[in-house]
Amino acid sequence: MTVTRREMLRAGTAVAAAAVAPTANARTRSGRKPNFLVILCDDLGYGDVSPYGGRIPTPEIARMAQEGLVATSYYAPENMCTPSRAGLLTGRYPVRTGLGYEVILLGEDRGLPLSEVTIAEALKPDYATGLMGKWHLGHTGPSWPPTKHGFDYFYGIPYSHDIEPLSIYESHATDNVARPVPWNFHTLQEQFYQAAEKFLIDHRDRPFFLELALSAPHLPEYPYGPFAGKTKQGPYGDVVLEVDSIVGRVLNKLRELGLAEDTLVLFTSDNGPWFEGSAGGLRDRKGGAGYDGGHRVPFIAWQPGTVPAGKRTDAIIGGIDLLPTFCAMAGKAPPAGVELDGKDISAVLKTGTAPSPHQEILLFNNEEVMGLRTQRWQFVEDTYWRGGLQNLSKRGYDQLYDTQTGDMDESYSVAVSHPDVTADLKGRLAAAKAKFAPFKKGIPPLFQKFKAEAAQRELQDLKPVARQD
Repeated sequence: MTVTRREMLRAGTAVAAAAVAPTANARTRSGRKPNFLVILCDDLGYGDVSPYGGRIPTPEIARMAQEGLVATSYYAPENMCTPSRAGLLTGRYPVRTGLGYEVILLGEDRGLPLSEVTIAEALKPDYATGLMGKWHLGHTGPSWPPTKHGFDYFYGIPYSHDIEPLSIYESHATDNVARPVPWNFHTLQEQFYQAAEKFLIDHRDRPFFLELALSAPHLPEYPYGPFAGKTKQGPYGDVVLEVDSIVGRVLNKLRELGLAEDTLVLFTSDNGPWFEGSAGGLRDRKGGAGYDGGHRVPFIAWQPGTVPAGKRTDAIIGGIDLLPTFCAMAGKAPPAGVELDGKDISAVLKTGTAPSPHQEILLFNNEEVMGLRTQRWQFVEDTYWRGGLQNLSKRGYDQLYDTQTGDMDESYSVAVSHPDVTADLKGRLAAAKAKFAPFKKGIPPLFQKFKAEAAQRELQDLKPVARQD
């Protein structure tokens, strides 16, 4: 019998977990292992919700913040959806997974390798696992559907809702067959919520991990009837209001089921805002290079009795931290034989005052490290300008920002005033580039085709027009 690397990793995880002594994190006050519920939005900006100063009315998210912990320096694993989602589920910078470049488009065969261990797999066999909503980690071949990656049940869409043809699919781990079900653009988020609510009810009596991956507020917007025209921010604001309502319904359902104190709920986004939405004063947006607007997003943690109420933390944390944190809180060892980039941030979540376990968080754009953030400093080396990437250091403009001065829009470099810090962070950045270079896969074939076609069109435009006499 041939044993795959995936099976070896799972076996190693099980052996390692058996050797781990039970920890205080492993049980809630009711005596059961904690549940984990991640509400992941699509393209929600740092400034789109009221706990971060947003103008869109989000009373339920504000209530969650009042009852929980708001993180002001949380970084998504990358500035685009596919790599960010890969990083969140695996605890690894996306370049390691082979999904560090752009997003998966129709016609591609890229997908999350089966050799990668997801949160869902790491928590097995103790946990029931479900994913409702957007996947975007491969829609053909061995990577599809998500039930091949440790999820018992999937109900959702294969990619962003602006990619067509689109359908909601349902699959079970028992057969891994993706079956289309009826759907409607305007009811997408509601359908995701209904599936999530059923999952909560069905698994109330055992530990569970649920990812509710809403495909909103990614453009185009399709406000659900009760929310259409209800805000001053147009369809985008209406959809955020619907997201807010879903957050409130999730928390209320947990209370109703008696699971509030047993469930850690995290609310966040896969990256910053796209063509609409607010980055909340941060510089740049989704798809930007090294500045914060594409990477730094809302993050609110909620678990009555475990997460302190009404606190804010500036500790640097990220989406890559969820896998090791959930493993630690569940009393399980992290996956054996896997090099994680994330850290256990349970102390940050449980106190609101604990320091970050990170010395630095790296900021990737595609497969390249563009900058890094320490607790006090941020160094940015690359940005986009006039349609291309510019290395600012090579142009003589080292970009060092002091987060303690309140310069959150990264407008004024202090590199000249702090040459030692600049040299240190440039050295760290160079080391990170060297470390992750071997994992780079390069430009995928479909994007190579796009680039070639664009170059050909540009050449055509440059050809002189024949004179017509």
